[in-house]
Amino acid sequence: MEEKEKKILEAFKKAGKPLRPGDIAEMTGIDKKEVSKIIKKLKEEGKIISPKRCFYAPAK
Repeated sequence: MEEKEKKILEAFKKAGKPLRPGDIAEMTGIDKKEVSKIIKKLKEEGKIISPKRCFYAPAK
C-alpha cells in the first residue's frame, strides 16, 4: 500500500464518520484530484465504501 493510501485511510479513522474527497484533501494535504483517484482505487479493492452519494467511509 502506498504512503498516500495509508494517509487517506488514517484520515477516515480519525474522523470516525463518512467524508468527502475535499475533506480528506484538507486533512491530509494531498491534492483533491489525487484523493479522488486513490478513493476510487480503494473502493475497487473493497477497503472503503460509499454510504451515501459523494461520501466515503472505511469498509468494516
